[in-house]
Amino acid sequence: MVNGIGSGASGRDGLASALQRMQKQIAELQNQKPEASAAPQAEAFQSSMAEAVSGLDAQMRATDDLPVEALKGDVDLHEVTTQLKQTELAFEFSMQVRNKFIDAYREVMRMSV
Repeated sequence: MVNGIGSGASGRDGLASALQRMQKQIAELQNQKPEASAAPQAEAFQSSMAEAVSGLDAQMRATDDLPVEALKGDVDLHEVTTQLKQTELAFEFSMQVRNKFIDAYREVMRMSV
């Protein structure tokens, strides 16, 4: 099994824990006072983006070693293809998020003050 791929229970556990983290973050954001400064929100956004990028990097590094492990016979070919596809989708998603950020930045820069 590679990063929770290959067994239904582990994949569900990973999704459940990610959902719980997101629900916790939503609850924390809802409990913040409206007059709170933007600094804590900016720090939270920055830390969540850094966490997402490091997670993607770790996933891509783990995927780099899979073809060699498959040739050795340590990993099943189905797990390799599943992990490669999952990494490809995660990378494409992160590129789309980046593109949206760039579009939003350009839109803000076009605004007249």
